[in-house]
Amino acid sequence: MEDSQPLRSEGRRQNSHCRWSADTLESTVVEDFRRRLKYFFMNPCEKYRARGRKPWKLMLQIVKIALITIQLVSFGLSNEMMVTFKDENLTAFRHLFLKGYKDHRLGGYALYTKTDVYDHIYYIINQYISLQNLTVGNLAYERVDGESIPLTLCQEFYRNGSIDPGNETFDINPHIDKDCTSIYPEQTLDNSSSLTHFKFSLDFQRLLSVNIFLTLKTINLQTVRHQELPDCYDFHIMIMFDNHAHSGKIMVDVENDVRIYECRDWNVEGTSGKNDYLLLWFDSVVILACLTSLILCTRSVIKGIQLQIKFNTFFHAHCNKIVTWSDRMEVVNGWYILIVVSDTLSIAGSVLKIGIQTKFLTNYDVCSILLGTATMLVWVGVIRYLGFFKKYNILILTLRAAFPNVIRFCCCAAMIYLGYCFCGWIVLGPYHDKFRTLDRVTECLFSLINGDDMYATFLRMRDKSYMVWLFSRLYLYSFISLFIYMVLSLFIALINDTYETIKHHQQDKVPVSQLQAFIAECRDQPESGRYQTDEEPASGCCLSPCCCLR
Repeated sequence: MEDSQPLRSEGRRQNSHCRWSADTLESTVVEDFRRRLKYFFMNPCEKYRARGRKPWKLMLQIVKIALITIQLVSFGLSNEMMVTFKDENLTAFRHLFLKGYKDHRLGGYALYTKTDVYDHIYYIINQYISLQNLTVGNLAYERVDGESIPLTLCQEFYRNGSIDPGNETFDINPHIDKDCTSIYPEQTLDNSSSLTHFKFSLDFQRLLSVNIFLTLKTINLQTVRHQELPDCYDFHIMIMFDNHAHSGKIMVDVENDVRIYECRDWNVEGTSGKNDYLLLWFDSVVILACLTSLILCTRSVIKGIQLQIKFNTFFHAHCNKIVTWSDRMEVVNGWYILIVVSDTLSIAGSVLKIGIQTKFLTNYDVCSILLGTATMLVWVGVIRYLGFFKKYNILILTLRAAFPNVIRFCCCAAMIYLGYCFCGWIVLGPYHDKFRTLDRVTECLFSLINGDDMYATFLRMRDKSYMVWLFSRLYLYSFISLFIYMVLSLFIALINDTYETIKHHQQDKVPVSQLQAFIAECRDQPESGRYQTDEEPASGCCLSPCCCLR
């Protein structure tokens, strides 16, 4: 017991008028509560040696990691085929409906003359009508009651107005009117009759936009190679001619909204759809595993909250002192909260995945975010098990101890960063593409902090006016010097200082809180048998290899 005297002395120094001795408290009550707290902070292997409890939660988490990872990979491969199919169809639509379109066109697709605008609109109409004779894809018109859904051409314009730039006068009504024309694909048009058959005109002085809406259907056959049933797709295409700026440049773009559903009648030789049932069964197993983990970890979080309330009451009653919030939060296991969040996201994502597989839902993006975030949190949670080993644990303790100071430091640095963002946006925005919008400024400055694309940023400002050039130099040099040489150095020093502090405490075995000082006085080892309860007798063998590690 001589080796415990330094720790006891340290505990008494931190609890100046609180002496855990028989003359002030029942020694048995104090030791039992101290032992209970120490058991709470044991890892699964130590708990097994102390009470013989099988590490069911640990084994469940390992199985769950494998299940969630397999589920994510399966969904990712299916999602990859869907996204590739959508992107390739969107590229095909641009080539089919935009006259003279080229891939990787610099500056976007734009028109500058009235003749080009009319020519491109009639080109789209003719391409749509003769689509099935042109395309190499399996495209068809959307039909309702046996009749094809028409192509719809809508123009938006100011209600009325008179603009005379020469005399510097204008009279405008800002109310926006909309006029739409429907064109059925059954109509046969040639280049000579199309301009006379459809009578419409554009008043470019009042024109805001021309939007062309059309719907096409197709089937994604590539999934057959992966033993999955093909899906049917509805492409709701919108071709936009944007003239809101009235700058003499009309931007043209194509947007594609996709609806995915189960085909009405299908037959694939040698396939009965069993793969889909296996995937549904597997997703159900994942939901069951995550639900079990959610219940167990929620129960552990509740137990931790109850224990910290008892410790606060106990400490206040016997020491007449209030436990600090940092000590209280030590009892609340943040890893369990992380697991609860990941399980909730995984269950929601799995339910959405089942809905997508059964064609009731098409929220691929939402499902990807839920499953991706859940898998990321699950793998981050693996760090907790690495913390059972001393060499890895010091890194985890450093991250946890440095986190509050890092957040405070980042809040202060963010004020300086936002100041530079607003300044660069308003001053350099008119002269530099990277500073044109506020979100681009934030991305550009963050890239500069990481040493990316520095020379190109400086180079683009060489040909500007002398005042702008001088300001850009002062702006960029001061920002780079401040954040790279000062802010980042302080950030690294903050973490390094925390690491040295934690390392010092681990080497000297000095408790750093009232809670740890109180627990440190318990010298009972897990194998001592002092942690046994009547309802939890010790077991004779260990089923998990991890529990056998001392």
